[in-house]
Amino acid sequence: MLACMAVLLAVYIVLTWPKKSVPIPPVVVVEPVGQEDVEIYGDYVGRIRAQQFVEVRARVEGFLESMAFEEGTYVTKNQVLFVIDQKQYRAKADKARAQLRKDSAQVRKAKRDLDRIRPLFEQKAASQLDLDNAIAAYETAVASMGMSQADLDQAEQELGYTWVRSPISGHISERHVDLGTLVGTGGQSLLATIVKSDTVLVDFSMTALDYLKSKERNVVIGQKDSTRSWQPTVEITLPDNSVYPYKGIVDFAEPQVNPKTGTFSVRAEMPNPDRVLLPGQFTSVRALLDVRERATVVPQKSLIIEKGGAYVFVMRRDSTVERRFIELGPEFGNNVVVERGIIPGENLVTEGYHKLTPGIKVRVGRHEDLASEEKTVE
Repeated sequence: MLACMAVLLAVYIVLTWPKKSVPIPPVVVVEPVGQEDVEIYGDYVGRIRAQQFVEVRARVEGFLESMAFEEGTYVTKNQVLFVIDQKQYRAKADKARAQLRKDSAQVRKAKRDLDRIRPLFEQKAASQLDLDNAIAAYETAVASMGMSQADLDQAEQELGYTWVRSPISGHISERHVDLGTLVGTGGQSLLATIVKSDTVLVDFSMTALDYLKSKERNVVIGQKDSTRSWQPTVEITLPDNSVYPYKGIVDFAEPQVNPKTGTFSVRAEMPNPDRVLLPGQFTSVRALLDVRERATVVPQKSLIIEKGGAYVFVMRRDSTVERRFIELGPEFGNNVVVERGIIPGENLVTEGYHKLTPGIKVRVGRHEDLASEEKTVE
């Protein structure tokens, strides 16, 4: 009887003894660490300038007689723009041409005299002095004719300068002088300006730190590299905050840093077929500095930043987590490049890491499961 009561008491104690509670693993959201090609950009303030800006000046002096273009229109190379009074230059050219004909006649006469004297000298019918005089007269006549030819060339060149032609193709400004004005060396020399702006240049400044970072990635700013699958490009934002549809190519970088500003000048060439970009205009420039191919990428929301550095939680195969310190690279969008510390394919805890400690087991869930768990705890 006593033995039966003892058994019953033991069973009762076992059934009523409080059981040790087993902790429920927290729910976390995990994502595999990915790889992708990452474009690294820098933002700068740039200024637009014309690819060519040429001043049209008078090269000879005279009164401006006519203008052969409409202000603000497109002119072609060698198109006549202005005409300067030609009377004095035409007369000078005619005088030089007449002098050349006279000297040419003197050359022919001196040549005939020399041809007569030479055989006479050989027959001892003429003296050495006669021959020397004939040779000297011929050479003098030839030299005079050469000087006259040079005078004629100069006179015709000056006459040609009375037609002021466009040195390039582009859009011309308004005229800077009125008809009848004395232009040239003794008067107003600048007549108009021409801008070639179907292609423009974008100037902006980069810091010495940008240069050092590019050198670390073996990218030389301003130099094309045929071994790369990409080239440094720029895109700009228009005053209405829209992005300009064409991209430019960085083609030059100043080889030295300005000691006053700590920056160096960079230039990009950009198409401007519709003349949307105006020389002198300021704009926002976004420059492609590097392309990190197959870079290891993690979401910024998975990072925990402390004084000791940045770390993330990685879930192992046995569903436990470990704290992993990582070295961060450039940021882009909502992601960041990881230089070292984690490899693609590992399961990264992106949500729910605030309740984790190294070595704890976790359960993988969705964002909705995590929200539901937090509501239950509350």
